[in-house]
Amino acid sequence: MRLRIATYNLESFGGDQDPGCLERRIEVLRPKLEALRADVLCLQEVNAERRHKHGPRELGALEALFESTEYARFEKICTSREGDGPHDVHNLVVASRYPIAARAQHLHDAVKPVSSEIVRGMAPAEALSIAWDRPALEVEIALPCGLRLHVIDVHLRAPLAAAIAGQKLNHSSWRSTQGWAEGFFAAAVKRAGQALEVRLRVDRIFDDDPDALLVVAGDLNADPRDSATRILCAEEHDTQNPALASRALVRLADRIAEAERFTSRYRGRSYQPDHILGSRKVESALVDVTIANDDLLDGWEAGLEEATILGSLHAPVVVELDLPKG
Repeated sequence: MRLRIATYNLESFGGDQDPGCLERRIEVLRPKLEALRADVLCLQEVNAERRHKHGPRELGALEALFESTEYARFEKICTSREGDGPHDVHNLVVASRYPIAARAQHLHDAVKPVSSEIVRGMAPAEALSIAWDRPALEVEIALPCGLRLHVIDVHLRAPLAAAIAGQKLNHSSWRSTQGWAEGFFAAAVKRAGQALEVRLRVDRIFDDDPDALLVVAGDLNADPRDSATRILCAEEHDTQNPALASRALVRLADRIAEAERFTSRYRGRSYQPDHILGSRKVESALVDVTIANDDLLDGWEAGLEEATILGSLHAPVVVELDLPKG
């Protein structure tokens, strides 16, 4: 059985966007999604709208994007707020051609918010509680070959300084370098903490099934050797224990030539924040991996030009597996 899994950050798609802008974005994004030919599609930064002022939020823009495509018939699971549907911004969505047998989202299930005390000069220490910005989304998919596929869709904290009370002059400017440094520290802790929470969930899956068919896919906001990626992968050269090698996750895009292995561009440099990590069973079934980055915009240049981002500043990653019968 051939199975295609894709991840794509849609760059704050939907929500309160101008209807005309949304229509233009759909015109650009729909053919990109169709070209992926995904059986399992992991999306990040999907925004939600309220059809009625006091009604629950819905993914109307995403439904419009999927209209007239195969994805319109897929089963879809989204991160949610209890009793109020999806979050307003930056939801995770998994769309699957095949039945979703189970779902869960993970936010401080295994790792509680981190508390730190900051001392500024002679002032008393101020408590800083560092919580994750959003959950991870897990689904279990029943494949027609008889296997079960575990998918964890993630969007880790960006390497941008988190807000610190009293330390901002305005939305973009900081009052002091110390304030910015505290915010950047908090962002790094958020990113690593999210990665740790997902890694602990991965280990629980391996506890139940050491040969699990499992992928972690999404925007890690981290290059392959950054701490968050290393926490998720837990490679043998980090654990220094061959007995743990089977529990490592593999960066599947490493099969692509390094010069072509990028999913974003900024100030002329190429980066790889978007990944699909797979278990050993996934790696053994891998037949192809691609990154559709041919027409990727430079985020810095787009910002300077104040351009409306019609597509995304991220490139999608797609892997194709050839799976045996379960």
